[in-house]
Amino acid sequence: MTQKTARDGAPRQLTVGEVAERSGVAVSTLHFYETKGLIESSRNRGNQRRYPRSILRRVAVIKVAQRTGIPLGEIAEALSVLPHDRPLTAKDWKKLSATWRHQLDERIARLTKLRDQLDGCIGCGCLSMQECPLRNPLDALGAEGPGARLLEPGAS
Repeated sequence: MTQKTARDGAPRQLTVGEVAERSGVAVSTLHFYETKGLIESSRNRGNQRRYPRSILRRVAVIKVAQRTGIPLGEIAEALSVLPHDRPLTAKDWKKLSATWRHQLDERIARLTKLRDQLDGCIGCGCLSMQECPLRNPLDALGAEGPGARLLEPGAS
């Protein structure tokens, strides 16, 4: 059984392996999250990463946000205003989810519209047909010249 406190009485820190096992996230992913500023660790005398137990909730929030399609940059930005030295609370989650709700509603609306128009598409990839409601509504891309163009907002 894992000790809850260190010998000096301070809360026991978790190793990167323990965080990976308990969160279901690969060690390499935790290292990646740390380089992106999503999580923080301290180092012990042997220069090994140590995490507070509260990191488990933060990793869970990151995983949920990723499953909803929120980019890691936006997750990092949202988490940056929250302290790293305590577990995320229900109030914190409410604030985070409110930030992402509008974006998710817009994505759902775009996907619903795409689903409803899908039957009229022959899947040719033309991107310049005047009548292609899926990829080039009202031939908006035709003015940009020949070749494929992206229509998705923010896509590059």
